[in-house]
Amino acid sequence: MQKLEPITDFVEITPSAEIAVATHGWRAKCLQRLLRLDMPVPRTVALPAATVQAIAAGRSLDCNGVLKCFGENPLVSVRPSPENPEWGGPSTVLNIGMNAARHAVLVKTHGQAAADALYLRFVQGYAVHVARLDPDMFEIAEPSAQALRDALSAYRDEMDEPFPEDPARQLAEVLRSMSRAWAGTSARLLRQSKGAPEEAALGLVVQEMAQGLGQGISGSGVIQFVDPVTGLEQVTGRFLGQGQSSDIAEKREEALYLTCDPRGPSLEELAPELFESLARQGAACRAKLREEMQLEFTINDSHLAVIDAVRVPRSSRAGLRIAVDLANDGIITREEALLRVEPRALSELLHPQVDPRGTRDVIGRGIAASPGAATGRIVFTSAAAQASASRGEPCILVRRETAPEDIRGMHSAVGVLTERGGMTSHAAVIGRGLGLPCVVGASDLSLDVKARVLQSKTGRKLVEGDLITIDGTSGQVLAGAVEMLPPALDDAFRMLLSWADDVRDIGIRANADTPADAQNARNFEAQGIGLCRTEHMFFEEARLVAMREMIFADTPADRATALARLLPMQRDDFVQLFEIMQGLPVCIRLFDPPLHEFLPHSREGLRELAEALDRPLSEVTRRAEALTEFNPMLGMRGVRLGIVLPEIYDMQAQAIFEAVVEVARRGGSIVPEIMIPLVSASREVELVKTRIDAVAAKVRTATRAEFDFKLGVMVETPRAALRAGEIAQHAAFLSFGTNDLTQMTYGLSRDDAGRFMNTYVQQGVYPEDPFHILDFDGVGELLLIGAERGRETRANLTLSICGEHGGNPESIAFCRKAGFDYVSCSSYRVPLARLAAAHLALLDKNLENLSETNS
Repeated sequence: MQKLEPITDFVEITPSAEIAVATHGWRAKCLQRLLRLDMPVPRTVALPAATVQAIAAGRSLDCNGVLKCFGENPLVSVRPSPENPEWGGPSTVLNIGMNAARHAVLVKTHGQAAADALYLRFVQGYAVHVARLDPDMFEIAEPSAQALRDALSAYRDEMDEPFPEDPARQLAEVLRSMSRAWAGTSARLLRQSKGAPEEAALGLVVQEMAQGLGQGISGSGVIQFVDPVTGLEQVTGRFLGQGQSSDIAEKREEALYLTCDPRGPSLEELAPELFESLARQGAACRAKLREEMQLEFTINDSHLAVIDAVRVPRSSRAGLRIAVDLANDGIITREEALLRVEPRALSELLHPQVDPRGTRDVIGRGIAASPGAATGRIVFTSAAAQASASRGEPCILVRRETAPEDIRGMHSAVGVLTERGGMTSHAAVIGRGLGLPCVVGASDLSLDVKARVLQSKTGRKLVEGDLITIDGTSGQVLAGAVEMLPPALDDAFRMLLSWADDVRDIGIRANADTPADAQNARNFEAQGIGLCRTEHMFFEEARLVAMREMIFADTPADRATALARLLPMQRDDFVQLFEIMQGLPVCIRLFDPPLHEFLPHSREGLRELAEALDRPLSEVTRRAEALTEFNPMLGMRGVRLGIVLPEIYDMQAQAIFEAVVEVARRGGSIVPEIMIPLVSASREVELVKTRIDAVAAKVRTATRAEFDFKLGVMVETPRAALRAGEIAQHAAFLSFGTNDLTQMTYGLSRDDAGRFMNTYVQQGVYPEDPFHILDFDGVGELLLIGAERGRETRANLTLSICGEHGGNPESIAFCRKAGFDYVSCSSYRVPLARLAAAHLALLDKNLENLSETNS
């Protein structure tokens, strides 16, 4: 077989060399950009991805040719250069070219200790990363001549040959090892988990070593000019005298501060000219590379070398602040600043967050259902949560799963943790609506309700009163209290969202059930309320009694009497909602849940109810049992209640209209939108509309006031979507409730699907959890059918979605394309939705511009 010639496809990086990210990787391109900024970058040779792939396949590289680029007796390093820095890569190897002869020279020029340290570090790195020997054999506490001799002896014993002396052979083996490491199965799976495509390739850069071990001021360091957590201007980093870059992490305590600091000496004091030069380099990177960069540098006998630059690692809040500051300084456009901030990252900024710099004692994990973090003492009941709040003690409500009667406890808690549930379970939906950190489906924690003990997989037990922290952003449950970061609702946050509003082209409303929710919606600049679930107003103690009296009423007249007690309360709620929203649209969903949700479930609770109603326990128990349904989510609820027990909707309509009149008397103006839930037939809408029109006429007569309102339908059943053309004859708007619509389309219980959903997604049954990401193929087709048929009947029909999907960027994209007027989501997801809508508009604009350019 003919021997193949060594590969010569490599290039020295110069300002004019043909270097591209796609072929040579991000690091090679970054170093070229630094050279173009006249930065003191050591001589560097780039190996393209094709060369690296050939080396991994067994081809040899002309290593002598590479080394000739660096002059006589060079010392070099090899660093990975994938297309995307997030993909990682094999470990950097330093000091290639070290051998006995070079060691002897360094002893004369740098001293015995420095020469021993350099040679030992190379032997250790080569043995572990190239020869793949046991790292434990080469772990030596302190460099010394004896430690070097021991390492060389250990290498010889394990490899049955002396440590290689030829620099070209050393380089060849390093390149081969790094190339094959990238192609290995473990490395491939790891980078794919970070978003890399399966065919992702690796470039390598060979760079002249800048020692940092010379006479005078010498050492290595890293420097950045913003705080990685806050994004505020701040010089951070470390400088290690007489050390190389790999030493900084290991010898952090020995490192100097960069700026003047009362805690110890600094580079700024030691070498002010060099520090000023670094500051200029950082400013040049920011202006020309249009990014905040972290510089890795070396000083050798007072000569500065910049050996690498990477984008500053940053938290979500820092990323937003950096993007806004760059735009305000004219370095990037506002549009680019918007696109640099990931919409989902905004959810983290609205709530306290666990400080990423602190330690975490993780005792369990679940689904991150509502972002933010909270610390409090464990309570296992809503009553205990209310008692804790009355004492001013923050608490975490821990339940197997929450039910509507837990709402008061959720209002009292600072966070919620449930053993069961998914993204659209009761705890998750209400938690997001309240802006309450929430972790659900924590199946590796087991709750013993009777013993009031929460136990982890490892057997660790927590009891009521123990302090825990839940992180609703990561899904982690932590023992004890941890350091927190406050919400980041600062000027930069508001400015970015104002830029988003200038470019987005779909409305963003909020789901808000109470005046407090409405105020949050206003604070986050929602364009109105897209869903007000009125039943949540009835779970307060005083209202709950009246609701239960209404449920146990024997005649329509008795029901009306009980409802009359609720009327002024409901009216006051609507007055507050309308005044808070200041003329913005408010869509009010009429009563929806089955009546049994308002009844106690325990024997003790039923006994207390019997006392409150002055009725025999047996009668209360029978009535409660009579209301029990085999499948309550498909039973007597929604519009069915409004038709069978019309007094409920009559009372609500009267409260809405009287609130409109009251707001008008105070100088305000509102056109309420009344929404009928769970419709499946147009006749249902007709019947409810007739009664609501009658109530409106009654209120107009009684108050001698004129007002308008809109009547619409919440499309939650597949039949309503299919018969949208008929329904639209009686409706001014259709709002798709994608939570129930997904549940009914799939035949899944949204509260129980979490038990098997992970398995289904992992095995490819569903691409994603359909309660988390809208199912475009099935549920989405029903939305498109409903929208098309509805607008065929009524051209000006308003279309929206108001389920939990409304805050997802993917759902917003679907709704924009389908021509929907707005999306509605939890108040705390409004900022995310505003930015996501802006992203979509900008991406469409960029595609249009590209298309025009190509044509």
